[in-house]
Amino acid sequence: MNVLERVFAYCDDILKGNIKACKKHKWAVKRFLKDYDDCINNPESPFYFDEDVGEDFYWFSREFKHVEGVLAGQAVGLTDFQLLISVNVFCFKKKKNGSRRFRKVYIQLARKNAKSQFLAIIGAYVAFLGDEKQRIYIAGWQKDQSDEVYIAVRDGISSSSLLDGKWKEAYGKIEVFRNGSVVVPLSRETRKTGDGKNPSVGIVDEYHNHLTSEIYDVLQSGMVARKEPLMFVITTAGFDLSRPCFIEYDYVSRILDPDDDIENDDYFAIICELDEGDDIKDESNWIKANPIVATYEEGLESIRSDLKTALDVPEKMRSFMTKTMNIWVDMKVGGYIPASKWKAGAIDEFDMTGRDVYIGVDLSKKIDLTSTGYVFPTDYGYHVGQHSFMPEEALVERRAKDKVPYDLWIEEGWMDITPGAVVDYSFVEQWIMDFINDNELNVILFCYDPYGATQFAQNMANHGLTVVEVRQGFPTLSEPTKEFRDYVYQNNQNEKKVTHVGDKVLSWAVGNAIAEMAANESIKLSKSKSRERIDPIAAIITAYVQARFATVNSGEGNIKFISINDL
Repeated sequence: MNVLERVFAYCDDILKGNIKACKKHKWAVKRFLKDYDDCINNPESPFYFDEDVGEDFYWFSREFKHVEGVLAGQAVGLTDFQLLISVNVFCFKKKKNGSRRFRKVYIQLARKNAKSQFLAIIGAYVAFLGDEKQRIYIAGWQKDQSDEVYIAVRDGISSSSLLDGKWKEAYGKIEVFRNGSVVVPLSRETRKTGDGKNPSVGIVDEYHNHLTSEIYDVLQSGMVARKEPLMFVITTAGFDLSRPCFIEYDYVSRILDPDDDIENDDYFAIICELDEGDDIKDESNWIKANPIVATYEEGLESIRSDLKTALDVPEKMRSFMTKTMNIWVDMKVGGYIPASKWKAGAIDEFDMTGRDVYIGVDLSKKIDLTSTGYVFPTDYGYHVGQHSFMPEEALVERRAKDKVPYDLWIEEGWMDITPGAVVDYSFVEQWIMDFINDNELNVILFCYDPYGATQFAQNMANHGLTVVEVRQGFPTLSEPTKEFRDYVYQNNQNEKKVTHVGDKVLSWAVGNAIAEMAANESIKLSKSKSRERIDPIAAIITAYVQARFATVNSGEGNIKFISINDL
């Protein structure tokens, strides 16, 4: 069979269930068949299908030889799954100018499924067969990630007799003699991002490792002058839903979904993952995330070994789910609260008028974020919120460094800027008093960290508030931090124990929070271990240290304060 016949047979097996696949894999197959039929049978289609290019790519890939393992020395044989991807990427062309239809590619599948080797063939194919000088940049967040694909390119073309003498390697890049094309590894770690390099192909491996979209954005913005640019991402799932890869995953999932109105003719995507509810112990499901590894016995044995380790050592399960089953898990290592649990507590509004409240502050550094947190005991549990402050002169720098829309959050009312280069604590003090008076609140206790906040606390006492120190060590914070988390974990569609109004700053801070554990299993939130700022949730925990001792009188529903000394 030729390449296209193999691809059609593979698609037929997927849709008939002869080969097990997840729903998003099936959606990608259906999209391909629909697009191919449109090219062939619809004269109005803006695209045509060039079958010969698919054959060229296949025979070019045969020039690559395995360089290690039991297949060392043998020609690489692309699988039907890889051929499906290649004909989508290279065979759909625009009628108006003959350039490739797809400008962006997103592929998500489990590890060990020949990702780096396939990316190497893609990069080499464009570099050697391109009509003009091609600039292929391999982008990893860390140097070793970009080097892995670069080395795969170098080893692959070194193994080809056809390409012998047609290229050289110098100064950390590969250069093709015929057209001057180059293949260059980039990384954020070495401060090399390809800015201003006029890239034609950007290859991003393991995008889930990228803390921001900086490298991706720089490469894409540099492609505007290219006739047929290609941004190519292959990744496994990750465990931090705040990272740009998950945003991209969510977007391309909508492109694939035939029932979603989102369409993008420039974007090819395919996702191989377990479906919701699939049993990870059922070996027949493994091929859904492992379209290559799960087709041979050695690969299956590797997955069996990974699963056994994950079942024996629960701490390994998160890695197994993301890397081997390709499922996004919304909990980072040591992460305090999963995003899904926090979102479950969101409500539209909360009437705080006249209520009892506990207020906490996290003054932090004067040049950084300063936050107030408040906790309202309720008949169902607690309602929480925050308001934060940042010095006006630090806003631009902090927005660029933290990669979050502080200006938008200010506009939406979740935080304020204070005049000058440092946070004006008198401004914070006035906001707190206005918040209390405007809502006619009964402040039970004002809670503060004595380190660096003694004068501020004295000022609040002068306003008539009862203030109490809350030291930030394990003995004070561990039980409240655990208890607050336990309440959040009880949130579901039918019952909410901790509510909030969807405050974006607070949700961001909760997602950033990392719990530090002591030898005796005491925990507290750690600013040093958390990747981003956690001041808003830290202020709430400070208030919760005391608010947890409030009880609701079931007869009248009023809040009664019980001192910690009364327990």
